[in-house]
Amino acid sequence: MDKRLLDTLCCPVSKRAIRPASKTELDVLNAAIAQGQAQTVAGVGIKDKVGEALVTVDGKVIYRVDDGIPVMLPEEGIGTTQFPNFPAVA
Repeated sequence: MDKRLLDTLCCPVSKRAIRPASKTELDVLNAAIAQGQAQTVAGVGIKDKVGEALVTVDGKVIYRVDDGIPVMLPEEGIGTTQFPNFPAVA
């Protein structure tokens, strides 16, 4: 993702900065999706594997990236507290 674009984006709710999701974070998310245990903040179940995503710097919300386009809609965010093994932010 273009660094300039990444620098201008932020969480639409908290206004926190975002960063690319790590492989470990994507692995945790996709494992939960595969088990049918992942939902958006709007309570909609997520069925499709996520190949690329952005995460708030506090590690609380994930936003998927579809075909290189960040989906930064508040209701499409994925809260990380639903994943007990989501990596803690250092």
